[in-house]
Amino acid sequence: MEKLYLAFVDTPGLFAALIRKTIDVSYVHVVLSLDAGLSEAYSIGRRKPSVPFFAGFEKEDTYRIEQAFPTARYRIVALDCTKEQKEKIEHCLKEYFKKRFRYHYCILGLPFLLLDIPFYQKRHYTCSSFIAKILERNGVELFGKHFSLVTPRDFYELEETKLIYEGSLSLFNRQKCHIQMPSDIHAEAAYES
Repeated sequence: MEKLYLAFVDTPGLFAALIRKTIDVSYVHVVLSLDAGLSEAYSIGRRKPSVPFFAGFEKEDTYRIEQAFPTARYRIVALDCTKEQKEKIEHCLKEYFKKRFRYHYCILGLPFLLLDIPFYQKRHYTCSSFIAKILERNGVELFGKHFSLVTPRDFYELEETKLIYEGSLSLFNRQKCHIQMPSDIHAEAAYES
């Protein structure tokens, strides 16, 4: 059995506050990673962490996010998958990254999401709908609904995951290079002991 990793991000800001209020969980952004240290992590998100208006498919950089949001909190969970599923997902992510400027955030889909109506605009996704589609396309089916209706809350509430880390992003960044991944990262309390 192999593992994929989901990172949930809680950042400050007006747009994040609106999403937080709508989905009723503090983590407003979700990222798909091939490793627990998030060195191979991808999502539909801000191209520059401090500028919310330009968003698309990006490789996440936790250090840049920490610079823009020093108080950001992260929650990282592991999700089981087969070796074949992980290899296919890795291939997909790398292909998407080569063409990353073709993919954008789906602002038009947000009202449909609120109304629970499936909506797909070509090459436009939310962070969660993109991950749901990639997983589903590669045999990791987690939700019984159209990918466009999946929110960060749906991923947050998955029972099939195992908590790896929850705490400040700055602490995660300081510690990740000194820790064996993933078995030694469990929660913020583990760092403080």
